[in-house]
Amino acid sequence: MEVSLHSRQEEVFYDDSRYKVVAAGRRFGKTFLAAITLFVEASKNTKVRSDGVEVDLQLEEVYYIAPTFEQGKKILWPLLKELGDELIAQKYENTGTLTLINGRRISIKGADRPDSLRGVGLSYVVLDEYAFMKEEVWEMIISPALARTEGGALFIGTPDGKNHFYTLYNQGMDPRFENWRSWHFASIENPFLPSAEIAEAEKRMTKERFQQEMQASFEGGAGVVLTADMFSIVEEVPYPHDYYIAADLAGFEAVESGRKLKKLDDSAIAVVANHANGWCIADIQYGKWDTRETALRLVKAWRDYRPLNFGIEKGTTYNAVMPYLEDEQNRLNTFFHVHPCTHGNQKKTDRIVWALQGRAEKGRIQLLKGKWNSEFLQQAQDFPSRLAHDDLLDAVAYIDQISEPWFDTNIDVPEWVPLDDISGY
Repeated sequence: MEVSLHSRQEEVFYDDSRYKVVAAGRRFGKTFLAAITLFVEASKNTKVRSDGVEVDLQLEEVYYIAPTFEQGKKILWPLLKELGDELIAQKYENTGTLTLINGRRISIKGADRPDSLRGVGLSYVVLDEYAFMKEEVWEMIISPALARTEGGALFIGTPDGKNHFYTLYNQGMDPRFENWRSWHFASIENPFLPSAEIAEAEKRMTKERFQQEMQASFEGGAGVVLTADMFSIVEEVPYPHDYYIAADLAGFEAVESGRKLKKLDDSAIAVVANHANGWCIADIQYGKWDTRETALRLVKAWRDYRPLNFGIEKGTTYNAVMPYLEDEQNRLNTFFHVHPCTHGNQKKTDRIVWALQGRAEKGRIQLLKGKWNSEFLQQAQDFPSRLAHDDLLDAVAYIDQISEPWFDTNIDVPEWVPLDDISGY
C-alpha cells in the first residue's frame, strides 16, 4: 500500500505518543489520516508492553468510532476498501468490518450504540468527531478496553465549544501527561485544499462558525440566530445564475373519524438561483398537499425552472410521493433525477443554521419579491422555536446539499485530494 501524506498529517502519523488528539478544520484530511493509521495498527501481530510482556494481538480489535455507525460507514468504508485492497482478505459490508490477510480485523462502530463497543479487547481506536460523542464512551468503555494491551487512541475532529474534547486537547498540551500529545490545524494547512473553497466557506459562514469549522477554534459558538433584516428583497433574479430546487415534505397522520390523512405540517418547495454573490430565493411554494398534488407541484417546478439539481427530503413521505412523481413524469413526458436529501444525523436547527446563518448574516441571501416573502421572514424571525413553523427555512437549507459553489475562476484540483466530510463542509 503506497500512500502520500502531507506534512501536517505526517507530524501526527509518525509521533509515537500513545494518545493523540487532533483538533483540525474541515477538509484537513483527518479521515485519510485515520484510515492509514488503522491499517498500520491492524498490521501488527504482536506488541511489547512497557513491562516487557509481549502481547499477542490476533484476538484484539482495531476500531474506528464515529458519532453514528451510518456516518462512519458512509465516510470511511469506501476509503478503507480503496486504500487497503492489497491487505484485505474479507469484507463484511453489513457490519462495516474488514479482515486483513494477517487475520486481524478493522471494524467501524457508532458511539450512539455504546453496547456494541463493550466486551472486546482492543489494541487501537480512532474516535472521529469525538466532540459530538458522549464523554463516557471514552472514559467508561474504550479506555478500560485498551488497558490489557496498552493500546493507543487517535482523537480527531473539529471543536464544539469547550467540552470534553477540549479537555483531552489540553491534556495533550500539558507536559505532565507524558502519554498524550495534541495538535491544532486549520483547514488551510492542507496543501491539497483549494484556497477558493476556504474563501467560499468564509463567505457563507458566520465569523464564529468559520472559526470553529475551518480554523478549529474552541471559542466558536452558536452565534446569532436568523433575523428578518438579514434578507433583502429584490425585483429580479441576478444574472447569470443556476437554478436548484429542494423540497421539504411534511408527514401525514391518520384521522380517527375516517380514512383520510391529515397533514402534520406544510410541505415546501424552494427554488433558489445560485449566482456569483450568493443565493436568490426565486420562489417557495408551501401548503398542506396530498401525495398526488405534491407530485404535480414538483413536476411543475422542474418544468418551470429546469434546475441543475432537484433534491427532496428522504423519509416516509418521500417514499409515498415517489410513485406518484414517477407516474406524473411518465404522463407528462417530463423526466428528471431526484437527489434524496438527508439530515446527515443533524438536528433540524443545526442544519438550518449551517446552511443559512452565515450566508444571511453576510447579506448573501436575497428574496425575489413574492407573496411568500412575509411567511419566510416570519419564520426567520421566529427561528429557532418549537412553537413556530420552519418548513420554508428547512427547504431552502437543503439547497446547500445539492448546489455547487459559484466560483469566479477555474480551480486546478490535484488528482489526489484527501477528503474529510464526516459532518459538515
